[in-house]
Amino acid sequence: MSTEPRSHRPAPYRYRSTTPRTRRPRKTLLVLAGIVVPLALVGGAGAVLAATRGRPPAPPPPPDPNPNCTLVVPAQPLTAKGLASPYRLMATDRRKGACHEAVADQAAFVEAAILDPKTGAVSVYHPLVTDDSRQPAAAPVVPTLPAGAVVGIWFGYNGDTLTLRGADRGTLADAKCVNGLGRSLFGQYAYCNAVAWFQAANAAIAAKKLVIPDTGTGKDGLPCPTVRDFSVVDQDMSDNVVSSYLILDKGRTAPNTAANRKRFGNKATVLTNGSDNGLLDRFVAPALGCTPLTAPDLGDPGVKVPSQALNELSAAAHTRGPAALVPTNDPMTVVDDKVSVAKTNLYRAGVNQPALVAGDDTGRQYCRRLINIAPARLFRDRRFFLRTPSPDPDAAKNLFGFLAQRLKGSFDLLGCKNLLHRRNPIRLQTDGKAAVNATAVDQNGTAVDPAAVPPPAPDATPSPGPTTTGPEPEPSVSAKHN
Repeated sequence: MSTEPRSHRPAPYRYRSTTPRTRRPRKTLLVLAGIVVPLALVGGAGAVLAATRGRPPAPPPPPDPNPNCTLVVPAQPLTAKGLASPYRLMATDRRKGACHEAVADQAAFVEAAILDPKTGAVSVYHPLVTDDSRQPAAAPVVPTLPAGAVVGIWFGYNGDTLTLRGADRGTLADAKCVNGLGRSLFGQYAYCNAVAWFQAANAAIAAKKLVIPDTGTGKDGLPCPTVRDFSVVDQDMSDNVVSSYLILDKGRTAPNTAANRKRFGNKATVLTNGSDNGLLDRFVAPALGCTPLTAPDLGDPGVKVPSQALNELSAAAHTRGPAALVPTNDPMTVVDDKVSVAKTNLYRAGVNQPALVAGDDTGRQYCRRLINIAPARLFRDRRFFLRTPSPDPDAAKNLFGFLAQRLKGSFDLLGCKNLLHRRNPIRLQTDGKAAVNATAVDQNGTAVDPAAVPPPAPDATPSPGPTTTGPEPEPSVSAKHN
């Protein structure tokens, strides 16, 4: 299957956390081009000078890893045995280099949600990814699934384009896997049986078997944000997962569980998916005193975890104001750089969002709401985000700088300047290497103070669901037994 190149996503808008961090993500150079190019020229001059003094020039930087990899989906992926069977990572085109799960910019991630339709109980499982030729450092736990369980699987990727391939001829079709529209792939996002899973979850919610708790109120006095809040989204929202893996010597991987962390100790490092969901669950929500929705992890007994599916259920139930839905100018939904309602609807179906009407184009509306809402809350919450670590220290010094840089890049990558005929609302300040602060500007480029104005909620009514006066401790999916 051929793919479309995806060079639209600079790394600062997609954090790729690995401990220890060995190098700056490849695409950071796209965002900092104005800074990097002059330094590259100076470096070149320095190399020539060193050579004239009898010293050999510094070796060239290592080549970028192959950004396009293939993930082999095991047979019967929706069963307990299939969930515990490792997915295998390999190069889509071996001529462009190998693919290794331990390489942060090539890593793929898998996340499953399990629903018991009889009780409404939801649980989470993280299938493991290994290199095609390597065995896992620790075997995954085989989960115990309830009778009649409905299983959905979502994928995340730190590179450009991830291609799914079934272990057997009928694997992808049987599991209802969606990788894009025909030969035009989404890129970093894919899913299997997600539509059926959300249908079952929505039915359980309607029957009051599954209760989605309110998100609560943040330290800023506003409702805790969801993944559909315009203060959180970027140019390709609702993508990637919250899964993480342990990386050991020789590139072997293991499930990131309490037992394995104890077993391997400091011999293992943690590799995470650069995820919008992870950004909300691990950084934004804690900074605002909010707690994401969680469910039991079937691979890590006694632990409750967030997930992409849970985030979407919470967002559908409790997003205040205009909800952000995947727009037609999302770079993952276009076909040959042209709007595709069909591809947008395939993407939306995998994250429990309504389909567009044929011919509808939501790009301008998405851009308008993004700049009307996101800067106001970003600057209102500056004091909380300034003291929160950045998901990517190479891109920004703190969470505020990271989010400001991400918003600025989203405006550009969505083409909002041409759609709205106005300037980028964010002006960044850097220390020469990474974003440290930002200023909001109006369409004339004049600095403004959006923190003085509460985030607007134009042309929308709040989503149904009760409101509370404070964040709920440890919110988790609850099942009501009839």
